[in-house]
Amino acid sequence: MDHYYHRSHLPRFKEIAEGSKELADAFFKYYDSVFTEGALTVREKALIALAVASTVQCPYCIDAYTTACLESGSDLEQMTEAVHVATAIRGGASLVHGVQMLDQVKRVTM
Repeated sequence: MDHYYHRSHLPRFKEIAEGSKELADAFFKYYDSVFTEGALTVREKALIALAVASTVQCPYCIDAYTTACLESGSDLEQMTEAVHVATAIRGGASLVHGVQMLDQVKRVTM
């Protein structure tokens, strides 16, 4: 079966530097610094990344941060809860825009 996303692409991520080494180096320096231990633990950052990856629906990131979560000590229950938090925020963001629809209904029907 042919797929648009290929697992073999993820380990090749740094090849993007072929187009602009300077920009890739800047991005990867920033990326690496974001995921080092700081005010948040590596484990907490991996859970956040997994939740965001699910929200933006990036299969590469979902694979990478599922693995990172497991490697940093998270379990399936914690990872599932993180994904549900992201889902609730995404769903809430959609629903709150319903207020815009309600306002338009009132303008048009009054």
